Amino acid sequence: MTELHHGSNVQALQTTATFDTVTDEFIINTPNDGAIKWWIGNAAVHGKFATVFARLILPLQGKGGEPADMGIHAFIVPIRDLETHAVLPGIEINDCGHKIGLNGVDNGALRFRSVRIPRDNLLNRFGDVSRDGKYTSSLPTINKRFAATLGELVGGRVGIAYCSVGVLKVAVTIAVRYALLRHQFGPPKQPEISVLDYQSHQHKLMPMLASSYAFHFATVQLVDKYSEMKKSNDEDLIADVHVLSSGLKAYITSYTAKSISICREACGGHGYAAVNRFGALRNDHDIFQTFEGDNTVLLQQVAGDLLKQYQEKFKGGTLSVTWNYLRDSMGTYLSQPNPVTARWEGEDHLRDPNFQLDAFRYRTSRLLHSVAARLQKHSKTLGGFGAWNRCLNHLLTLAESHIESVILANFIESVKSCPDEKTREVLKLVCDLYALDRIWKDIGTYRNVDYVAPNKAKAIHKLTDYLSYQVRLVAKELVDAFDLPDLIIRAPIGMQSEAYAQYTQYVGF
Repeated sequence: MTELHHGSNVQALQTTATFDTVTDEFIINTPNDGAIKWWIGNAAVHGKFATVFARLILPLQGKGGEPADMGIHAFIVPIRDLETHAVLPGIEINDCGHKIGLNGVDNGALRFRSVRIPRDNLLNRFGDVSRDGKYTSSLPTINKRFAATLGELVGGRVGIAYCSVGVLKVAVTIAVRYALLRHQFGPPKQPEISVLDYQSHQHKLMPMLASSYAFHFATVQLVDKYSEMKKSNDEDLIADVHVLSSGLKAYITSYTAKSISICREACGGHGYAAVNRFGALRNDHDIFQTFEGDNTVLLQQVAGDLLKQYQEKFKGGTLSVTWNYLRDSMGTYLSQPNPVTARWEGEDHLRDPNFQLDAFRYRTSRLLHSVAARLQKHSKTLGGFGAWNRCLNHLLTLAESHIESVILANFIESVKSCPDEKTREVLKLVCDLYALDRIWKDIGTYRNVDYVAPNKAKAIHKLTDYLSYQVRLVAKELVDAFDLPDLIIRAPIGMQSEAYAQYTQYVGF
């Protein structure tokens, strides 16, 4: 799909597939250097076929006998001989070169020079060409066909979000186990204490551990929804999964990328050793923020869908399942915050999932309402594109806020459904830390609109520190519960036993 000049803007791809009615073939062509296919996985060395996204061109079927551009379609193109593995005529392949990470994948660049393929090689679920060159589709416009075609790529985003959580679990496990193992300083004439007993270290790692659990439950639900979508083909579910996968992929991979560096720092000098894997994890995971959709672009898709749902609400339409909360919380936003509840600071209140979820959703609703008003205002002078760009940072914040609301709602439900009472108590503790840490990190937003009074903000901060300490007491059990075998961890300082012995043995002692 990706070309040298175009990645995110798939509709602007320049590779062409022109139908030849005489030979009943498509002619695949790279019209200029900017259209060279780039970063194509498995292409540089091993691939024998490529799925090529190209503009379907029908000669003489446009206005005045001009060629008709039917938009982006997918074609199966042989690129190497099945027997000799030689590159086929008309195709030029080069390796994209050494990358920051994932160098086990041979990414290649491909140029096509009038490569002919049979008409049947068009993947024709959403559009087809007959023997006489007539185009047919069940979808009426290029935009609808394009959306349906790219909708089939949702599975990739689901997989990346899920895998990113796995990387986060590995990094957190190594950092937590090492923090429990490592002892530095202590009270006078007393033994040194575990690094994880320092409040600063708990502040670094415990909210991250809580996030790992939150993301775990969110992506498990996403996988289940995706599976259900593939079975039912329900249009509302398809739309829901498309936006949810975009948001979770963007949010989780960005969070994991930052967290790996924090975990490395938390392990000090030993975290810098290649054998302890933070460098490899960081480098291999880094591209997760880009492939299968650039994170900034994906968050804009989430924001765009929220605005669409917002408009539907005021037209009396129904909201898709994940967005249902907007119906109630938008009404709450349009009224002033309750001055009494804004001052409640008791632990029972702050740890009440209703308070936590209401706070998340209030913020999302406020952001949605305000950005809708700003877009309407700026579009009068800047046009739609200019207004969107003027409000872009606001839109990205809105999308992230919505995804956090979805993650928390799913976490709360997962805690409630846990059948074991003791496990449920621990998960509730972790969930509370996740929620209150997020509220504290954006406390300025809540203070600016008097949703949280100063005394309540102080209580949230104090309780977040206390919950981090409480989670520290069960941190070993929480990372062990990920059930990651040593074969997956593969970092001496992250082993469950004899970590220092394994580390010294690695360097030769």
